[in-house]
Amino acid sequence: MADYCSTVTPGQPLAPFQKTGLELVALLHGGRDVVLAIDLTESVGLNDEGRIRLRQIVEDSLQPGDTVYIVPFATTVNPLAPSVNPLLPESSIQFNSKKDIDLILQRIPLQPNLSVQNTDIQQAELTIYQGLANLNQCRLGQNQPIKPQSVVWTTDAPLSTKSPATSDDWVETPADSPFRQGNSQASQQRQAWFQVLPLRKRSYTITTKDNKGYELSVVDISPNIQEFCTPAPGGRETCLVSAYLLNQLWLPLSISGIALAASVVIGIKFWRLQKKWKLAVDLTATAKEDDQVCYLGNNQRIAIGEYEPSCADSIDTPGPEVRAYLVRKGEKLYLEPTGEATIFLNAKEVIKPTLITNTSRIRLNCPISHKQDYEIVIQVKK
Repeated sequence: MADYCSTVTPGQPLAPFQKTGLELVALLHGGRDVVLAIDLTESVGLNDEGRIRLRQIVEDSLQPGDTVYIVPFATTVNPLAPSVNPLLPESSIQFNSKKDIDLILQRIPLQPNLSVQNTDIQQAELTIYQGLANLNQCRLGQNQPIKPQSVVWTTDAPLSTKSPATSDDWVETPADSPFRQGNSQASQQRQAWFQVLPLRKRSYTITTKDNKGYELSVVDISPNIQEFCTPAPGGRETCLVSAYLLNQLWLPLSISGIALAASVVIGIKFWRLQKKWKLAVDLTATAKEDDQVCYLGNNQRIAIGEYEPSCADSIDTPGPEVRAYLVRKGEKLYLEPTGEATIFLNAKEVIKPTLITNTSRIRLNCPISHKQDYEIVIQVKK
């Protein structure tokens, strides 16, 4: 494996925006790391209820894209030797569909191993939590999306005890275990991972046939990678997480920004199309300044002349005919003459549909016989 996949150590605290960014990366790509950690000692030996609940977790909670690791543990079981990482890709099962359920269930050890007696739960926690952190750190080095993670613990051993481990906390921790010493490297590493990983635990107690109990606990870990900021030449500082987030999110954020901007533009345009225009009509032949107020919606028209039922309103002019229509098409306003009588727009006779380019002040002239002018001034408020 490449150097960037070597064993990782706890890093620096993440900033709030980095945590949010990591959650967004995981959300965009989906998939989780799910560890099924099974205590093999006889005191746990899965009873019917335990089997039902484990099967329920596998059948109902796994999602396509999840990677499943099955980790049996007890003091003398090889996967928990400190130099071995049990969460290697070759030992995982990719969950893609319901057909993978039986494969996972077949790999779960449902019977205790009578050849083991003790459970070094502190070693199991260190190995699994550090292994999960290492998986996401490898993805960072490969510029791959990180994942949220979960550990399903099935054990009668207490989780998350403080170091050093004493018989008051857990009698089965081996006497020669480094976790019996609070200042040992292993104890300090374990405590460091408890402090740096965002762990959320939920537990359910299962009672065995001899009235003893063990717990099925689910520990969820939010999307997380270890930040290391290091001084660099030139008075600079080089960090990992922000550069990773920029590489992962610039494209989806750009697309989202464009989509949001387009949505805003479309929304504004839709709102403007739904809004009715207010037309203040001033007949210069009268002494009143505003003789009439009309409202014009999209794809509606106002008759200049006699009233028509198909029009939203009408503006009265001398004579029995309809001289033209004011027609709104989206954000544009047209004057469409009928040819039944003359009509002028801004002192020019209109003989065909004409776009009105200046709607702030529209001057129409509907002359009566003998060239007597009849002017109408319309102001449009959109």
